[in-house]
Order: sequence, then C-alpha cells, then structure tokens
Amino acid sequence: VISEKMPGGTEVGGRGEEMSDENMNENAVRKFLKGTNATEGTLSDIYARDQLLMLYALPQPIKKRLRALKKLQISIINMEASFYNDIHNIEMKYYQQYKAIFDKRAKIVSGKYEPTEDELHPEENLPDISPEVQAKLKMEQAKMPEGPGIPNFWLTIFRNVGVLNEITFPQDEDILKHLVDVKVSLNNNPMGFLLEFLFTPNDYFTNSVLTKEYEMKCKPDESDPFSFEGPEIYKTKGCKIDWKPNKDITIKTVRKKQKHKSKGTIRTVLKTVKNESFFNFFAPPQVPDDANAEIDEEIQIALTSDFEIGHFLKEQVIPHAILYYTGEALEDEESYEDDDEEEDEDESGSRSATTSEEEEQRSGTASESAESGR
Repeated sequence: VISEKMPGGTEVGGRGEEMSDENMNENAVRKFLKGTNATEGTLSDIYARDQLLMLYALPQPIKKRLRALKKLQISIINMEASFYNDIHNIEMKYYQQYKAIFDKRAKIVSGKYEPTEDELHPEENLPDISPEVQAKLKMEQAKMPEGPGIPNFWLTIFRNVGVLNEITFPQDEDILKHLVDVKVSLNNNPMGFLLEFLFTPNDYFTNSVLTKEYEMKCKPDESDPFSFEGPEIYKTKGCKIDWKPNKDITIKTVRKKQKHKSKGTIRTVLKTVKNESFFNFFAPPQVPDDANAEIDEEIQIALTSDFEIGHFLKEQVIPHAILYYTGEALEDEESYEDDDEEEDEDESGSRSATTSEEEEQRSGTASESAESGR
C-alpha cells in the first residue's frame, strides 16, 4: 500500500503501518474522498483514493490475512538488512588484502618504486599509424615531464571521469598535480567509509592528507520499514583545509557597488564570496541530527550529488584507477548506454522503417484475425 497524506496532513495506508481498522475507518475514508475525486488532484491522489476504497471494502478475514503477509514481509526485510551487514564485513576483510596492492600502485605512481620486467602486463599491439600521426605523438611526448613515477596520474583521472570533471575547475589543476594517491578504508561502527586524498608539498595548503568520511545506515526505518532497499549513505563529514595566506581558491574577492539611501552617493566595497572549486568537496552541507527535520531542497540536491560522488570513488575509481587513467573504463561505461531506437524519431518526425513495417505486420495480423472471426 502506498503512503499518501490526506488533506490536513493525516497519513493513511502508510507502508510502515499495519492495516488496522483504525487506519481505514469510515471517517478517514470520507475525509480523504472530500479532498480528492476521480477527475481532480494528482494521479497519486487518485490512486491513493482507489486503493483506500479497495482496502476499506475488503472483508475482515482478508484484511487480517493481508496484515499477516505484511508482518512476514518485515521478517524478509530484517533478513535483507542482516545480509547486507554480512556483505560489508566481507568487504572489510578483502579491503585489507587490497591494501597491499593499492600501496604498491601508489609507490609506482609517485616514483618511489620502479617495477621489474616480471611485474609488467603484456604489451598491447598498437594499430599501424601514419608518419604524420607518429610525428604528432613525438611532439606530445616531448611535452610530457620526465622523471620518476607517472606525472599527473590522478589529475588525468579527474579529467576523464565525468562526475569528477564536473566539479573540477581550472584553478584546481595546479593543486591536483600534487595529488599522489586516493585511498579508501571501511568502517564498521558505524557502517561507512573514509576517503583519503594524499598530496605532496604545494604552494596552496599545508595539509598532506585531506579526508572525507561517509556514514551509512543499514537498518529499516521503524516508521516506514517497507522502504528499505539496502545500505544508504545518510551523513558525510569533510575536513579543515589549512590554506596558506591568500591561497584559498574556494573563495574570491569581488567588487560591489553600494548606493547611499538618502545621499545617493555610490561607493565600491570588496566582498568575499564562495568560488567554484573541487575543494568545496571537503566542506559538505551538514545533515541535521534530528532525523525528522526538513532539509532545504538545494541542500538535499547538493547532498545527493556528494553521496553519489563519494560512492563512485569508493566503488569504481579507486579500485580501477589505471583503467580510468587509460580511458578503458570509460569505454565500458559507454557500451551500456540505453538503446531507444524504437522510440526515436528522425528530423522529419517519422519513425524508423523497421517500426513502420512492424506496425503494418501487426495491422495485417489484426485484420486477418477480424476476418476469420466474422
């Protein structure tokens, strides 16, 4: 049963409530029907109205059986929560084994370790290229800085990954050249994970590590247990960046003109405002401690985006960093794009020939069926 609020804020048929007679009494039905009808209100209102009528009309024995099924569903949901907690514990075990591999990767990227011939992946056969392209590639190679490690490894990943590129701006790139590793560690109490961004000394801040922590919950909500779909991030915490004097790129100074109300004179003042930067990622909006507190829509959008980025870093970018550097992981993502050819229309507004032929075949089949039925 979907959860809908009747006029006046009374909730009827909520997913977290048992379908008791009190929930579906005649007064509640009348009050709800007074505010909605079959021709007015949203589709959600109309659907809730029809559902409420249907449930109210059911015989008492069926209502009791439905309540029994809902209680069984609660048992299934609690088992699912236990399953996801077990999965998290298994992940923690294997992340300890991944750590040695990730640490070695970081040493190669930073130049602290030079791999031996035995540690190299088989060289891939490159396609034949023209002399002109070869000359262009040599020019590009000449621009690459020489030295140990892989220069700009993580900066290149940030440029390649769409969700990271969207929050990375030109003023960030000088700092991201100093980013030498991104790590993740899992927490158990409370469930969550910690992202660590490691930097070499730079001209912008004194921190060697910037952190972003995410807390997750994997327990059905007592007021709405049927909404449970597995672990979800609900809270995040950044860290303080110790910017060097006049090097904070998350703020900028702008000139603003002010007009005196009575004299009409104009003066120019300097004002500090927020500036677009990846490093705002470490100062996320705070979630109220009260779980029932309302969150501003803009803040909710920002939090949702933040949670998605943190989860993507943990699940995809960090484990598969080399593939995002080379672009191979991006090719895999593109191969799973939705195929909407049957729904697309060309510029003239006509649908594809294949679709038209299929419709003609269906029409012919329908006509034949009609003829045979006469």
